[in-house]
Formats: sequence, structure tokens, C-alpha cells
Amino acid sequence: MRRRELLAGIGSIGVLGTAGTAAVYGVPSIPGLTGDEGERRHDPVPIQTLDAPGSESGEILVPNEERVMFVDLFATDCIPCQDQMPELREAHDRIGDEVQFVSVTNESEDIVTDEDVADWWNEYDGNWTVGRDTMSDLIVHYGAATPIAIAFDSDGRLHWEESGKKTADKIVTELEAVLRADRRS
Repeated sequence: MRRRELLAGIGSIGVLGTAGTAAVYGVPSIPGLTGDEGERRHDPVPIQTLDAPGSESGEILVPNEERVMFVDLFATDCIPCQDQMPELREAHDRIGDEVQFVSVTNESEDIVTDEDVADWWNEYDGNWTVGRDTMSDLIVHYGAATPIAIAFDSDGRLHWEESGKKTADKIVTELEAVLRADRRS
């Protein structure tokens, strides 16, 4: 009986350690799971865009299905999201207009208003499209732990999905790979 309890305890430590590591560092992309060649297509989700620096009020579809798109899922109260903003700015500046950047929150408008998001965006020097997923379609589909990075090719196929904070180098490397694959198709 004690042996079973010991093994259960050891197993629990492993599960908790893995969960803690994933929470801090994010879940890595697994090439066969998401499809290196963009095997998974996704129906476009309408995203309400906000009036903020680099962004205009309106609506866009994610994925765009006309050009390569990088989506950053964030929350205004997420410390890793705040810490990642300089990396996103650098990646955006380095990759240029070849990729459509969009950052999306699903925070309730009753709690975090559009003005709150725009103020946060301004404070952290966002300068590309920012929007709100009012139905939480993206966060439900791609996971609940922000920040989450997602990259689609111009046909709306998923090429990269990863949670946790990322460096500008990592983002640029992944987006360059999507651009190369997109040019081949």
C-alpha cells in the first residue's frame, strides 16, 4: 500500500512540475501537431478593431486569407503580455508590412472598456492593429493562457501556435518560415 502512495506522490510531482513549466515558459510548438505545412485551416473570426495608435476602429477577419497574419492574444492584466510588448514592437519593425500584425484581447467590455485597452496600448507603445474578440472565439480555440502567438498563411492555414512570452528573434524566425512556405504555395 505504501508503495502505491509513493508512486502516486511521485507522479503528482511530475504533473505539477510540467504544468508549472508550461505556465512559465509556454507550451512549445509541436510540428506534427499544428502541421508544418499549414495543414489546419481555420474559418475566419470577426474581430472588432479599436481606435488606438496604429489601429483604426472597424472590423477584420482572423485569419485574413489574403496575406500572412500574426496574431498576438493578450490581456491588459497579464504581466508576461506587458513584458512582451517590446519584443512584439521589434518583431513588427523587423518584419515590416509583409505580415499583418494584430493583437487581440477577449476581456469583457464591462470590465475593461475600449478606452482602457487603447490606454494600455498607448502606454506599452503598440503601433499595429489592436482588437477585441467579443465572442472569445480565438482564446477558446487556441488556449486560455496569454500571451499566445498564432501565425497563418495567406490561405488561412495555421503554421505556428505557441503560448508564453517570446523573443523578437523567435517571432521573426517563425514568421519568416511562414512567409517562405506561403511563397511556395
